Amino acid sequence: MLFASLTCNVVNRSLLISLLLLASSVVSAAEPAALTDEQLAKLSLRAVAGKTDLYVIPGFGGAVSGGNIAVLVTQDGVVVVDNKFDYSHDDIVSQIRSITDQPITTVLNTHHHFDHAGSNPHFLAYAQVIGHDNARANMLANRRASADPTGAPPITYSDTTTLHLGDHKIELHHFGRGHTNGDTVVYFADLKTVHTGDLFIWGERLDGSKLAPFIDYDNGGSARDWAGTLDKILALDFDTVIPGHGAVLTRSEIETFRHRFEVLVGRVAQAIAAGISREGVAEAVEVEDLDWPLTADRIELIYDELSP
Repeated sequence: MLFASLTCNVVNRSLLISLLLLASSVVSAAEPAALTDEQLAKLSLRAVAGKTDLYVIPGFGGAVSGGNIAVLVTQDGVVVVDNKFDYSHDDIVSQIRSITDQPITTVLNTHHHFDHAGSNPHFLAYAQVIGHDNARANMLANRRASADPTGAPPITYSDTTTLHLGDHKIELHHFGRGHTNGDTVVYFADLKTVHTGDLFIWGERLDGSKLAPFIDYDNGGSARDWAGTLDKILALDFDTVIPGHGAVLTRSEIETFRHRFEVLVGRVAQAIAAGISREGVAEAVEVEDLDWPLTADRIELIYDELSP
């Protein structure tokens, strides 16, 4: 799928958005989801309040709408953070063309999952694609970016790197393990805004079900390390957060998310110390007050990580 038309009428716009919504999980393709006009409207590009040149194409869950995309328009081209599914490319470009004619020069991956980096192969035809060393390794190992493994970012970094485009300074940070072992936090320094990828998610999916953190143990994720990774994000000077999924928020929501994660890990650790078995830990650990619908198997995996 290459650049086709950069302009669409209303009918074609709806069709492109429908194509974007093709998924049943973050690791496999399926048929396009049937969505209401109200749901489609929620996935349309909008400006981030109070942040000149910064926009978001929303995403409220990996299975249907993909992850949040940040779009920064600079004098030296457009920077795109994350890019949803393999079939999302044309819709992303169409939406960006509604606000600027600047070329898309840079694509940043927050991590390797199918709902965040699926369009990499299409953007690689004309833009630089950048991600963490481990994100590239995970893509090549799992083939999750798309059916084409060449979607892995050809430009990688290990700890931190900085981009300067126009008047904007963009920092990429790998602060440690959490969602995966290859998570990137994108810091728009002059705009005091971060895109966290799935290190921080908040709210509900399009269908109204609640979002909860997912620890991808198969790709280096860690419950033990996650709160410490969030501490490093909170050390940055920012006031606005674009999460991996959910509405644009503030640093206070990350603080709340971090506290909940610390409580969760602490409760599992206490259950282990009390001699609770793996089979009994999900029943023993309270999660209702955290407002996260965590299934028993997810709690059992945390048990496995924390067990001596």
